[in-house]
Amino acid sequence: MPNGSAGSFTGPIEAVIFDNAGTIVDFGCIAPVMAFVEIFKRRKVDITVAEAREPMGAAKRDHIVQLLAMPRVADAWKQAHGAASTESDVDAMYADFLPLQIQCLTDYSTVIPGTAELFAGLRKDGIGIATTTGYPSEVMSVLSAKLTEQGIAPDAMVCASDVAHGRPYPDMCLTAGMKLGVTNVKACINIDDSAPGLEAGLAAGMWTVGLACSGNEVGLSHDEWRALSDTERDDHFARARKALDATGAHYVVPTIGDLGPVLADINRRLAAGEKP
Repeated sequence: MPNGSAGSFTGPIEAVIFDNAGTIVDFGCIAPVMAFVEIFKRRKVDITVAEAREPMGAAKRDHIVQLLAMPRVADAWKQAHGAASTESDVDAMYADFLPLQIQCLTDYSTVIPGTAELFAGLRKDGIGIATTTGYPSEVMSVLSAKLTEQGIAPDAMVCASDVAHGRPYPDMCLTAGMKLGVTNVKACINIDDSAPGLEAGLAAGMWTVGLACSGNEVGLSHDEWRALSDTERDDHFARARKALDATGAHYVVPTIGDLGPVLADINRRLAAGEKP
């Protein structure tokens, strides 16, 4: 039975819901960026890595739509094709994206340090684990196999293609909570590296934690991140944290390896009767 009425929930944490790329896998969120750059290049339109990253967190078809709507990209498309892009162009690009993304995942499917240890701790404490992703199910099935090979197997998984609305709508977070059988959204924590993902968690009424340094905001591979000086890392964290703080996230930390104290603090706040 639920722990108290809707207004008096006092915990503990029942579920943690993780994004995939940039949160638990693919440090720097590299794979989707490379795929977006390539599908535009195939249509004689060059987009920058920064442009490719801007809509990150959205469902991948929506991501393409948002890229095409950028004024510079829209102008470049008209110059290359003599007319504005159409829905059929979007459909064709999305069809190209799927196999290309699967190909990229072969190179960018390494689990982010700290993930395995955190998952083991959550399981020991009886806390449910789910993942959400902007990837469609066709792509996620491939990535899931890669994650399983590294010992990462969530209790539930929700793809953008499984729900009516992708991020920043709350659909995936709420569906994940229902799949895990949680008694109250206040007992759920949503963890993501992108602004739309954090907004989705907040819209779902969940505790929401941003990861500033392993994902889209910094955009460096793990090797590139490790090569930085402490000062450079601090500078990146400060900049990325500012962007994620702007969503209203309850906490922002560098990477998944820094979540231990956050989970303990949320449990403390729940026990005191606080809510997200």
